[in-house]
Amino acid sequence: MAKTQVIFDDVGQPAYAVIPWREYERLANGDADELLSDEELYDLAKSEGDESFPIEVVDRIVAGEGPIGVYRSYRGMTQQELAANAGINPVYLSQIETGKRSGSTKTLAAISRVLNVTVDDLI
Repeated sequence: MAKTQVIFDDVGQPAYAVIPWREYERLANGDADELLSDEELYDLAKSEGDESFPIEVVDRIVAGEGPIGVYRSYRGMTQQELAANAGINPVYLSQIETGKRSGSTKTLAAISRVLNVTVDDLI
């Protein structure tokens, strides 16, 4: 199976995925469930070397907890530590974590850098 090529935007975030034509046709025809088996998806993820997270982290996010707080907690950081390392005010971080404010793109990029996750992981 050919490896998917990822094209990044000017800030380093994934923007496009180039996939083999046969896989595209299967997706376009609604056969996405048959695209890759669970084992193939696992092998692909492992080969890319990306970090994986414990199911508890994923479950908390799926249950509706704010991802910034979940990743911060997983990394063992306080709000003050994350805010200081991201160069933002701790009150602003708290407001973002609780959903009272959304955070600018620049702020989310700084937080994602400190937490070592993508901006997509935070939104």
